[in-house]
Amino acid sequence: MKVKAAVLTDFKKPFEITELDLDGPREGEVLIRYVAAGLCHSDLHLTDGDLPPRFPIVGGHEGAGIIEEVGPGVTKVKPGDHVVCSFIPNCGTCRYCATGHQSLCDMGATILEGSFPDGSFRFHSGGTDYGQMCMLGTFAEYSTISQHSVVKVDENLPLESAVLVGCGVPTGWGTAVYAGDVRAGETVVVYGIGGIGINSVQGAAHAGAKNVIVVDPLAFKRDTAMKLGATHAFATAEEAQAALVDLTRGQGADKALVTVGVVDETVISAAFDAVGKGGMVVVTGLADPAKATIHVSGAVLTLYEKTIKGSLFGSGNPQRDILKMLDLYQAGTLKLDELVTNTYRLEDVNQGYQDLVEGKNIRGVVVHGS
Repeated sequence: MKVKAAVLTDFKKPFEITELDLDGPREGEVLIRYVAAGLCHSDLHLTDGDLPPRFPIVGGHEGAGIIEEVGPGVTKVKPGDHVVCSFIPNCGTCRYCATGHQSLCDMGATILEGSFPDGSFRFHSGGTDYGQMCMLGTFAEYSTISQHSVVKVDENLPLESAVLVGCGVPTGWGTAVYAGDVRAGETVVVYGIGGIGINSVQGAAHAGAKNVIVVDPLAFKRDTAMKLGATHAFATAEEAQAALVDLTRGQGADKALVTVGVVDETVISAAFDAVGKGGMVVVTGLADPAKATIHVSGAVLTLYEKTIKGSLFGSGNPQRDILKMLDLYQAGTLKLDELVTNTYRLEDVNQGYQDLVEGKNIRGVVVHGS
């Protein structure tokens, strides 16, 4: 079939809207009609060089839609099912899935190549194979994806909001609750309040943190965080550090969560200095893999028994946590609708990302067919 999609062709170039040929589903695959796609900063990393992909590639890795067709051997879903996609596929049988670490599934090895594990592609044009960001390519009207990339959800859920639990929500929530192991009464600092950081705020508040301190230069994002569980908000790391001294009687934060769009040495140092003895820094934001962005005192690390760790998908398990996030949403405990600042047509995806860069959105969402 012919499909309209937003594709990236090289570094430092915007998305191009083009028509591609899409293959139908093979063994274990499904054809999905996307209803909504979230605008996550990770797609910008493809063009700015922080996550160098194979070009050309169909963008988008936060998606929700309806199953149109299934290939041989598909057992998880059937045509007509509503699904949210996981940006990390999870096979359920590799070493990592089998030990409860679905976020590290071996099927994720080709998410930047945009190919299926066997190296094949489903999008083509003029003899050229087009990859799919995270094996999904949610910036397309339709896509052929693995059944291991979808989670069936209730049909009464609004997919324009539910789409957020495919990436930003569980990643941020899990950064606090799973990777950070935030406990009741603790003090937590969150650096960067975007689509991930705002959900770290929600997760930390839900876990019972006494102080949830956010650091972001934009007043709009600080104000939003205060409405969704933050207790204190500051424009700079220096202001937050000064407040920590009073709030914790000089002991420092228990956890520091780094969820900025692009991680650098400055924010890592601020987070490391913010936590006290036995404190933990969780790094969820991304940076150029070739750059060494963590430089801290080894002596302080040892003598204060501090910990620095990374987290992917919030160190959670997509097949369970996507449904858990939606259960919390339906119960009114987790806010999703409030996170969608603006919606866009697929043709306006570049404007959506410009708004993200300018700090106008907590989360922008492409609504297909709008």
